[in-house]
Amino acid sequence: MAENSANPARVETTPADAPEPDTKPEATDDFATRSHMLASGRTYSSTAGRLVLRQEANEDGTAKGFKPKAEIFVVSYVLDMDAESPERPVVFAFNGGPGSSSVWLHMGLLGPRRVDSGDVGALTPAPFALVDNPNTILEHADLVLIDPVNTGFSRVVDGGKADEFHAFIEDRDLVAEVIRLWTTRNNRWLSPKYLVGESYGTLRAVAVAARLFDAYGMAINGLGLISTVLNLSTLDFQPGNDTPYALHLPTYAAIAHFHGRHPGRELADVVAEAEDFAGHEYGHALTQGARLGGTELAGVVHRLSELTTLSEDFIRQANLRWDYSEFSAELLRAQGLTVGRIDGRFTQRHLRGHASVNWDDPSMAAITGPFAAAINHYVRAELGYENDLPYEVLTGRVHPWSYKTFEGAPVDVTGDLERLLNYNPALRVHVDYGYHDGATPHFAAEYVWAHLNISDDARARFTHHYHHAGHMMYLKDECREDQLAALAEFVTPRAS
Repeated sequence: MAENSANPARVETTPADAPEPDTKPEATDDFATRSHMLASGRTYSSTAGRLVLRQEANEDGTAKGFKPKAEIFVVSYVLDMDAESPERPVVFAFNGGPGSSSVWLHMGLLGPRRVDSGDVGALTPAPFALVDNPNTILEHADLVLIDPVNTGFSRVVDGGKADEFHAFIEDRDLVAEVIRLWTTRNNRWLSPKYLVGESYGTLRAVAVAARLFDAYGMAINGLGLISTVLNLSTLDFQPGNDTPYALHLPTYAAIAHFHGRHPGRELADVVAEAEDFAGHEYGHALTQGARLGGTELAGVVHRLSELTTLSEDFIRQANLRWDYSEFSAELLRAQGLTVGRIDGRFTQRHLRGHASVNWDDPSMAAITGPFAAAINHYVRAELGYENDLPYEVLTGRVHPWSYKTFEGAPVDVTGDLERLLNYNPALRVHVDYGYHDGATPHFAAEYVWAHLNISDDARARFTHHYHHAGHMMYLKDECREDQLAALAEFVTPRAS
């Protein structure tokens, strides 16, 4: 007789060695949405939370569906509009590091609210405060802030390996996928799209723009590059690579000027002299090595001393070559102070006054507290998103960072930029420089532009903006206002 599956007397048993069923819930998107009003009276919606990225999986050629890989923290701001919204520009922004969250651009420059951190010489004390940002880019474009894996609240899913994403290619592809997915879900393929990056985020922005075009056919309207580095060899102080020494010289002179070492002179004049010397006599001297004659060597040493205000003895002992950590320790040694790297305007007491180098950056020490307090309060109290994970502002958890793609060659995305400018004759590039930025010197970025293999028309699509401040020039009120005004013009659609 056939068994009756409905018979209550029948007992199903599970073999003792059967595996435990996997009852762990799959990762899902986790967002909070709120309505707000700008200082101008216009209304907008914020959406903050973790977007689950999935990857198509297959095994031996057999499709296995979409498997969650990472949960990426994204904050988006969309102005309340009707029919015009698909044509409204969108700015996708991120910082760099690697290991930095987007908090700096988010709470320092672009967002509708910003931290009141103060600036060098007038820092705001704890517990700090948030204020309206009346010139927010949201007045001109919708805004999406992205935190890569292990920054902010972004993490891999349970059982995943974070180091899989701590690499140039994997990070590039992940950020590109976030942009593609947000654009698709929000029906913004026909919106003008801009990528804004800072520091390593500029290198990421170029690489992501190339990935978006190559993988998805998505054309970007503009690249906003703040404190630019697209070729790491311009910054990498390594034996046999003399290029960074000359490219840092104008920044050394500018920082010395800020600290009163060029009395009675204008910054522009000091920087121009340093650029001219770096591009001619100093650059030549570095190529000569031991072939440099005594009289010529003495002249170069003397001129370097005049420009940087470092002693001739120091310059001779350094063989005309010193890196930024040595400059930081040496410039104000007689005063017992070190100068900042991210922003050479900042100083602090030299705790090891005899040391030849300084790796403790007083500029980062000064601003990390305000920005960390701002973002941790803001996401919960104003955006309505709650998560007990620590918000990783600037973390070492992403290291070691893999550049295996460039094994045996400099890390350099200028080829991608050349291709993009060639493929897309409407692509524009906005560049912001800080004269007192010791991390990504302005002369190093200019060197990169000068070596791009692009047409005169493509060069005309660049705009260059210089600020009397550091890496995060928006710490200074007048610089932030100028920067936002230029960015507003940059993202405003132009008549064809």
